[in-house]
Amino acid sequence: MLRNRILMKILLFGTGDYYNRYKKWFAQQDVIALLDNSEQKHHTFVDGVEVLLPEEGIKLNYDTIVILSFYVKQMKQQLLHLGVEQQRIFHFYDLHWLLGKNRERRTVRYFLNAEETIKASNVNKPKVLLMSHDMTLGGPAIALFHAAAVLKNRGYDVIYSSMTDGPMREMLIENDIPVIVDENLQVSTMQETEWVEGFSLVICNTLNYHVFLSERNITVPVIWWLHDARFFYDGVNKDVIGTISLENLKAVSVGPVPADAIREFLPDMDCGELLYGVADAGYDTATRTKDNSVRFTTIGFLEERKGQDLLLQAICQLTDNIRSNSEFYMVGHAETLFGKKLRSESADMSKIVFTGSIGREEIHRLLNSSDVLICPSRQDPMPTVAAEAMMHSVPCIVSDVTGTAAYLHDVEDGFVVPSEDVQALAEKITWCVENREKLDGMGKRARKLYENHFSIPAFEKRFMEIIEDTLENGSG
Repeated sequence: MLRNRILMKILLFGTGDYYNRYKKWFAQQDVIALLDNSEQKHHTFVDGVEVLLPEEGIKLNYDTIVILSFYVKQMKQQLLHLGVEQQRIFHFYDLHWLLGKNRERRTVRYFLNAEETIKASNVNKPKVLLMSHDMTLGGPAIALFHAAAVLKNRGYDVIYSSMTDGPMREMLIENDIPVIVDENLQVSTMQETEWVEGFSLVICNTLNYHVFLSERNITVPVIWWLHDARFFYDGVNKDVIGTISLENLKAVSVGPVPADAIREFLPDMDCGELLYGVADAGYDTATRTKDNSVRFTTIGFLEERKGQDLLLQAICQLTDNIRSNSEFYMVGHAETLFGKKLRSESADMSKIVFTGSIGREEIHRLLNSSDVLICPSRQDPMPTVAAEAMMHSVPCIVSDVTGTAAYLHDVEDGFVVPSEDVQALAEKITWCVENREKLDGMGKRARKLYENHFSIPAFEKRFMEIIEDTLENGSG
């Protein structure tokens, strides 16, 4: 049973991105310590609070541990193994109930004419709210940005809202799209969010809105656009998600992976398909320069879920001849324990380049100079970088648990390998090096796949079909 309020003696487990997103809700509480598995952070201080290893922190006199990470399954198992009682462990998705009704409200921030648009009434012009979990430049937020732009160009009154601020806000304002930043959305339901009333349609992006949807006004049509693999459901309370009314709600998914994940929790909910659209960067592949090596690129945050360690194992299985005719670019934030481990293990291996995080323009330049993109993920609903690679006429090697795999035709416009099958991945890399002359043709067919499924025109066509049907017939 969840409690009506957070108890006073709290341990927060996690000091990374999600700590920074949610720490505000604990400002007035008695956070007695932070927990982190990094030895380097041991006995340092973050926001004036000491960081301890979990096995040390649980010796303190505490009431509740709140996990501020999406790696909740592993972290919860760690705590249970250390002897922590399950009823004392919570996740940031639980904050709505832990904080209770008397929680402090954060100020809602309006940009451009957002507040005026909310108050205005125009029965002849549908008013659509698009709700993002953040405004980073990640795949789901960019997909929702393209959706907002399509609706605005079609003459709808559009507002883009988010739980947190970020660089996406400037992109929206530059495109004359009003913005609302409401941090209360992290812990509030739709019924508690007064400014949402009066919209013709609400589009909620990602699983992060399941608490918001658990108490809603069912007279307002909702489209729930799911981008999330099963991994992201580890912190979800099944009883909470089970309370979501399916009346006047249409769920759509970026391919089969998120659809399969939600069915485990809401088996009676139909889930249609809405792939995201990727804007054509306009690079001329005819100007692409080639050197003697086949360039393989993988792009994504360096973490276990993305499977870069599997790629490293596959590289180790290559013959000296294949490796000498290859080069591997690993792009993404590498200052994690996982990233540092990868770099350490490959320190004596030539032909592997860790770039760290790079900007969008640099990513496009790198893709345009690449021969093959590799997505070796253990879970990946629909990686944007795969669509971007195909846009650049670059074929992809993806694992079969990657959403993109459902649209590829093996050795025709890309490659699909069994998840975690290192030998199969090494064999596909070897094939690419030994059949380099075939990669250009595969890349052209991959480009066609992009145009048919992932381009902005393809997205706009399907998206507007869903919008018009929902507004005309309701979404339930």
